Amino acid sequence: MVKGLYIAHSAMINEQHRMDTLTNNLANTSTTGYKKEGATSQTFADALAVKIKDSSEWYLSRRMGNMQPGVKIGENYVDWSEGGFRETENTFDLALSDSGFFRIEFTDKAGNTSEKYTRDGSFTLTLQGTLVTKDGDYVLDTNGNHITLDPTQDATIDRQGNIFQGAGAAPVATIGITDFQRNETGTDYYFLEKYGENMYQAVEGATQIPSNAQIYSGYLEQSNVETVSEMVNMIAVQRQYEINQKIITTIDDSLENSVNQIGKLG
Repeated sequence: MVKGLYIAHSAMINEQHRMDTLTNNLANTSTTGYKKEGATSQTFADALAVKIKDSSEWYLSRRMGNMQPGVKIGENYVDWSEGGFRETENTFDLALSDSGFFRIEFTDKAGNTSEKYTRDGSFTLTLQGTLVTKDGDYVLDTNGNHITLDPTQDATIDRQGNIFQGAGAAPVATIGITDFQRNETGTDYYFLEKYGENMYQAVEGATQIPSNAQIYSGYLEQSNVETVSEMVNMIAVQRQYEINQKIITTIDDSLENSVNQIGKLG
């Protein structure tokens, strides 16, 4: 009977994790280029099956130890589907039409610089003519260099990311975009993780590949979070959490009766 407390407790922890994921998605509904996350879980049967097939100890049987029945929090995943485009009529607001990322030179609070990647193309031109993100990080070109333009001249950007200033002039620079190899099904990236500030970073093992995306100037990609769907999921999570609360209350009442009633002498 007491194991039921652990099972219900693990389910409540899992629902709390799902709720945290859903609320984070809702908080980023209006974040440019944001990709929503989802949460996974593993049942006791799934975890047991992995343990039985574990060959790390030469297929020798071993006790389960302190492993408890119940649900286990799995890994979060990212939905990489594209969001809709919103027209801004701002030349330096850019959106990607396919998979891929803008290359950004990011500087942390300690002054360390590294290359990050983002779908958020809300860029701006400084008074010095340098193209930066809304947080002031440099946008890189195809060669990994800063993009510097003449701030006194109008600019146009074509679908390939070439930036032109002046009639008939050659491209001043080309917006740097890249992509990474995905898993076998093409639904997720193996070696790309969220860094924060709406950026991603490559981890060891990442392989960059050319992006087939076209760049649309004057548009921004919206978040792919569907507010109604997330709200419905939140209601379902809350109901599941309440059910497990009732299970714990019921078991607690049963234990109380066992101690206070059954143990009494007639």
